[in-house]
Amino acid sequence: MRVLLANLAVIFIAVTGAGAAIAGGLGQPEPWQLGLQQAASPSAEGIASFHTLLLWIITIITLFVAALLAYVVWRFSEKKNPVPSKTTHNTMIEFVWTVVPILILVGIAIPSFRLLYLQRDIPEAGLTIKATGNQWYWSYEYPEHKNADGEAISFDAVMKTDEERGENDPRLLAADTPVVVPVNTVVKVIVTASDVLHAWTVPSFGAKIDAVPGRLNEIWFKVEKAGVYYGQCSEICGKDHSFMPIEVRVVSQADYNKWLDKTKTAGLEAANKNLIAKMNAGNADSKVAKLNN
Repeated sequence: MRVLLANLAVIFIAVTGAGAAIAGGLGQPEPWQLGLQQAASPSAEGIASFHTLLLWIITIITLFVAALLAYVVWRFSEKKNPVPSKTTHNTMIEFVWTVVPILILVGIAIPSFRLLYLQRDIPEAGLTIKATGNQWYWSYEYPEHKNADGEAISFDAVMKTDEERGENDPRLLAADTPVVVPVNTVVKVIVTASDVLHAWTVPSFGAKIDAVPGRLNEIWFKVEKAGVYYGQCSEICGKDHSFMPIEVRVVSQADYNKWLDKTKTAGLEAANKNLIAKMNAGNADSKVAKLNN
């Protein structure tokens, strides 16, 4: 009975949204999270809406079938029907249980196809990044932007160890070198791999695509909220599969331009150091403001 009540509570919270305190965080998972991470892009918003729609549908179907079973057990028990019916067919019932599931699937297919089209129809990009999966780290390249040597900005992103992590760095998710992109900009990510299959995934972006050796895949996102977003490789790729984090820092266009200029003049490490320090200072100011209010 306790298990049944717990399951019903989970369904109620997930369907009604009553569990705001245990909802997913923005950019990273939260303790006791039940739902999806907060959406930060049109694709993620579409996924969240479609997930909610399906949850309502399956909940209604589950409750209807459970009620129907309970009624059948009660109505057609041996005590109430000492002489069982010999009915074997009912044309209307057979018609209904064939047509209704078809209509339900069509109703699911329409928003599903719309969402797939949104994800796969890549709009004109304001920034292009190439991501290459390796065992067991990610390599990134900004082909449209050059460094001081005239070469495309490129770097490797390796997971931070417990000794390297800062106070605000989540374990197993923080990378030593983040990807930096501007807010409200269409970013196209060209994804490939150098050895085995990987998958580039950031839940709050609604972005997930396989990295296949010898093949280029594409995905896009447009983040509408500045902040730090984390993901991981989502394709089992060997012994350190769990240690391939993705860290994306979304900043204003002005801060992104400053980061680019600093990268070209002082190098990537100095540019990242300045950017992270500024973001940490902004987060600290926001916390103080909330406390004062």
